[in-house]
This record gives sequence, structure tokens and C-alpha cells, in this order.
Amino acid sequence: MPQLSIIVYGPNAQGHLTELLDSLEARPLPDAEVIVAAVGDWARETAEGHSPETVVVSLPDGTGDAAARAAGAARASGRWLHFVHAKDGLPAGASRLIAERTAELDDTATGAPVDVLLLDHVTTTWQTAAATSRDGRLLAGAGRADLALNEAADLLRLTPLLGTRALRTAFWRAHEEQLTTEDEPYAAHAALLHADRVACLNQVAYEHRKLRPESLPQLAPEVRFALIDRYESLLSLAKDRRATRAVLYDLMVRDLVRTFAGEDLPDAVAREFFRRASVAAVRWRPEGHERPAGIEGVRHALLEEGAYTKYRAFQAANRSRRAAKKAVRTRKRQLGAKLRDQQYHRALSRPVDPNLAVFAAYWERGVSCNPAAIAAKLAELAPHIRRVWVVNKENAALLPPGTDHVIPGTRSYWETLAAAKYLVNNVNFPNAVVKRPEAIHLQTHHGTPLKRMGLDQMEHPAAAKGLDFAALLARIDKWDYSVSANSHSTRMWERAYPARYTSLDHGYPRNDVFYSATAADVRAARERLGIAPGKTAVLYAPTHRDYEAGFTPRLDLAALADRLGEDTVLLVRAHYFYGGAASPLTGLRRSGRIIDVSSYDPVEELCLAADALVTDYSSIMFDYANLDRPIVVYADDWETYRTTRGVYFNLMTEAPGQVARTQEELAQIFLSGNWRDESAAKARAAFRRRFCEYDDGRAAERVVRRVFLGEPEEALPPVLPIEERTPAPTPEEATA
Repeated sequence: MPQLSIIVYGPNAQGHLTELLDSLEARPLPDAEVIVAAVGDWARETAEGHSPETVVVSLPDGTGDAAARAAGAARASGRWLHFVHAKDGLPAGASRLIAERTAELDDTATGAPVDVLLLDHVTTTWQTAAATSRDGRLLAGAGRADLALNEAADLLRLTPLLGTRALRTAFWRAHEEQLTTEDEPYAAHAALLHADRVACLNQVAYEHRKLRPESLPQLAPEVRFALIDRYESLLSLAKDRRATRAVLYDLMVRDLVRTFAGEDLPDAVAREFFRRASVAAVRWRPEGHERPAGIEGVRHALLEEGAYTKYRAFQAANRSRRAAKKAVRTRKRQLGAKLRDQQYHRALSRPVDPNLAVFAAYWERGVSCNPAAIAAKLAELAPHIRRVWVVNKENAALLPPGTDHVIPGTRSYWETLAAAKYLVNNVNFPNAVVKRPEAIHLQTHHGTPLKRMGLDQMEHPAAAKGLDFAALLARIDKWDYSVSANSHSTRMWERAYPARYTSLDHGYPRNDVFYSATAADVRAARERLGIAPGKTAVLYAPTHRDYEAGFTPRLDLAALADRLGEDTVLLVRAHYFYGGAASPLTGLRRSGRIIDVSSYDPVEELCLAADALVTDYSSIMFDYANLDRPIVVYADDWETYRTTRGVYFNLMTEAPGQVARTQEELAQIFLSGNWRDESAAKARAAFRRRFCEYDDGRAAERVVRRVFLGEPEEALPPVLPIEERTPAPTPEEATA
């Protein structure tokens, strides 16, 4: 019995079935079967021309999607079913993710089994490719524990696509009659309402393809009435469950109002739709339900009242009001922009200040990374140069006392940028910043590239997310210098960011501390974090995924901490891209053996405190390797990451230590001692030689002397050979 049956169903609409089957054939799974319920001769011929192991169920033209799904499921022998429409797609590694997650659910089930596994998705249209969904935050909020729907009724707000639900086969067979319907959103919602327990996978495992409406048969306006019937049926299923009924009611009223307001229906159909929608809104309104505030509440009230004429008048007035407000806002923005532009250009007419340097890091988040290390060394070697930081309003209050700074967008900000001789950033300054001939722009970067960057993202639109490549080229044309930590980075920067800047093969200034820190510094860092003497501290620092909306730890941290025992402390650091989201670590924080260090700065101090690093594809591994301490790569979704983001080298064969693909493998690496054995040390040595090439503790000095003091390259401190460098003491050495 395979773990997963992938049921592809439907006609070969616009030829998309070919690429779907090609993707499945390119990544076959030993524990999965593929069944194609092919509707029509073209779909059958396409399916039969692929892998001989594919089971083809031939169905006549005109067979509906519901019947095709049922026919495919009837031939399935897997424990779980994943229905994939022939027009849709599966991202690389998606089926493996589903198979592994469902196997995990089967293995850990103690009570009622999980019936439905919920997945994230991307949407592709005839104009756009792989746009991320809004479902990720809901899936991230639910975490990895299995739930009864009443405990997480908001999961009903997920996009109702059957392809984003993997169903336990026994569950499907028990409820096949209720789920076999041409109304896919109904089936997607009904699956949740019938399930005893559900679980989430906060990873993209489905590609929903929207075909151009003009290429499809035109629907009769009366078809809109089916939306009302759908929600009334769903509310009937949820009538005894207060929480789920409340969410469904909100969804119903929202969708009915949007359909009425947004579609150009004939007047007779619109009136009848509004009448039926009004009856449903009154009939199913939960006791004590409060309408939303503001305009949305007015819409709801008019719908419940059945006031068609009033609603149309309200719509017209609202449109006029919005148009007037938009005109006022546009005018204000134009006047404000014109004033700022005039102020900036007046400032640009004044002489450049040769003793003014502006620093920024991570989109104005504060004093950190390579710019911070350069600024500190500049204060030592050239104290006559004034150092001003660009920091956003939210983080300005967190600056060290006395830090000279400006807030983005203010008059002083533009005047300071116009006057500065030196502009230093680890990302780019805004497009509007003018490159003055006398000014020097220093790009420090903030990592070593494993993932594709810059122009190389053109091949990966899901990762680029609409990046304006022409504007990017205009920004990099302003660079005078680009800092690099190794020759790999130098080559990749010159490829991804082609321009006439000078590459500074001087090392990353932020990594100097890994050679200057003392045993006292290591002890102090551990004391600040509350790591007791004798404990092994493991820093877990995963990167973000372009295909995930929020941060969900890819490990069951509590279970991992239990496996590793009382003497191990996990320091967990979420990627800064997720800084604004509610942390799923809240329940684990400061529990003694799991410490959330997502907001702890500087990150270099965390590295000094840790005995080992666990990461996936984060550039922190390249920095941490300077310490010559064990690194373990946890790569449960390598195939998906490599395909969606693109990479410059194969981390699986060129890793800095042991590699784990499952949580159990990761636990065994630590329990067996393999995390610091001879083979791990050998892999780390090769990795350090390649990627810590220029980091020797004097990178900031070389950068300051070259860029700010104008010293020739041959006069700079030479880079020490790696065998002559002495990293900071390990925690074990520091506490001996």
C-alpha cells in the first residue's frame, strides 16, 4: 500500500497536463502512485505517453470533474489521496513533502486520526507566474499540531481549493457521497466540516492555475445563485458548531456582497440575487452576531434589510466619495513629493562634505552587520569623519544613546544624503538617491550567496516577486565598491549585479569579531542568554522561504529538545523577514531548554555563545564557519527550495558538516556524536577554505583604509592564510 495516491483528473485543458505529468515523472516517489482520470482522447493519449507506471483511467469527453475524481479514487490504493486538476501544477518536491508529512501524522497518531492535511499554494494566471497566497499566515498560526476544526475555525478562511487538501483514503470513502460534487469550493469546505481532525503543512505544495475567463465557456448569470445554495448547505452542516458557523457566516456575507457589488449582472438577476442573499443572511445569522464596523457594517445591514435600491444608492455615493478622497490624497502626495524633490535638489547643488559618511543596514532597521563594523573601525582610524545612520522611526528609539541618525523621508534625511561623501549600505539606497560624482557608494552585502540573487532571479519569478530589474540595474550602477568574503561571492556578485564597481576582496567586517573575541566575551554572551555552565547550546537559524508567508519552525522543537536531553539548550532564531508576525515560539520561550532569540542582536554574539549551528540554507553558515565549530544542515525541503529559489551550488554534496533530511536523522546526528566527528570536521575544513577565504579578523580595517583613507591595495594588511588564523575560543575552552 503506497503512502500517497496522486489523482490527476480532468481534460487536458490548453495542454497543461503535459507539464504536470512531466514534473511528476522527473521526481518519482517510491511510496506514491499516480493515477490519471483522463477526460477525453487528448488527455488519455497524453497520459499514456508518459511513465508506464502511471495508471490511466479513460473517461469520455464531457465527464465532470466530480465524476473524474471519483473514478480516479476508485482505483487508488494509497493511504492518502491528493487530487490534482489536469490544468494545475505541482511545485518541485511537493509530493514528497505531502507523503512525508502524512507518514509523520500516521506514525504519531494516538487518538482520532487526522483526516485532512491542509497545504499552501501559489497561483499562476495567463499573465503572472506563481504568486504566493495569503493562506500561509493562517497555516503558520495553526502550527504543526493536529486539531479539531472547532479549535481552529479560522482554517475555513483558507482558499477553498480541493488541491490544497490531502485526504485520508478511509475518510474519503466514508464521505465520498457528500464530497462528490461539481462545486469544488463546497467540497473543499465540506472536507473540513466532516473531518474529525486536521493538520497543516505551511509549505507550498500546489500550483493553482487560473485560465483566462475569455477562453472558457461563458456562464449564465443565474449560475451566481449557486453561491447562496453552497453556503446554506455548508451552514447546515455546521449548525451545531458555534465557532465554525460564525466563520462560515462571515465568509458567506462577504462573498455574497462582493459578488453582488463586483459583477456586472443584468438588473433582473441582480435583484433576485440580492433578494435570495438577504433571506440567507437573515436566516443563518448566528445569535449575538455583531456586524463589522464602518462601511462593511453598513453593507451587511442593507443586505439583511433587503434594501436593493438603498444599496445601489449607497454604492454610487461610496464610489463618488472614494474618487474624491483619492484625488485629494493624490494631490497631497504630489505636492509633498514636489516639495521634497525641490529640497533635495537644492541640497545637491551644495558642495559635498568630505567628512560625512551615511550608514544604513537591512532597510533602515538599525546599527548592525557589515556597516556597523565598518563604522566602528572608522571611528577608530578616522574619527574626523562624521557617522550618521539612517534608521526608521520604529527602531530609532532602540539605538545606542548618542547615535547620530536621520529618519527616512524627512528633510534632514534628504539633505544628509545629498551632502555625504560616503554612502554605506548592506542593501540598496532608494531609487531616488542621486549618485554625485564626488560621492562614494560602498555596497557591503549581508551574506554569501547560496540562493540566486539579482538578475539571476529572472529565471525564478516566484522568488523575484515582481522585482523591477531595470531599477535594480540603475541602483547597482551607483556602486563604487562591493565587499566580498570569498572569491565565490566575488564571481556571483559580478554575475548577478553586472556593473563597473570595484570588488573588495577584503572579507566581511562583521566577521572580525570571530577572531578578536576572547574567552571572557564568550562567557559573557552565554551568561546574557542564560545558558548554564556545562550545557551544550545549539543555535537553530533557518532562513525564509519565498513560498511561505510566515515562519513556522520546520522542527518540532519541544520533541527535539526532549530527544537531545537536559544538557542541550536550543537557541531559536527566526529570519528577520518574519519580524512583524506573531511568533509561533511564544509557548516555548524561556522554557529553559528552548530560548527564542529572534530579536536578539547582534547575531554574532549568538554565534559566539553556541557550541554548534543547525541551519538550512541561511548565509549564517558561511559566517559561523569562521569559528571552526560544528555545523549541521537540516534540509527537509531542499528540492523545493532549489527549484523555486535557484541555487549556485549543491549544498547536499558541498555541506559544511552532516546533513539531515528528517527530524529523526537530525536527532540521531547529535545523539550519536556524528555532529562533531572526523567526517564532519573534514567537510567543515573544506567549506572554511572555500567560503572563509578573506575573513581573518582585519576586514574592517582593510575596507576603511582602502575606501575612506584612500590607501592603495598593496599597502593594506595582507589576508592571513586560513591555517594561521586563531578563531575565538569555543564555549568548552572558554569555560574550562
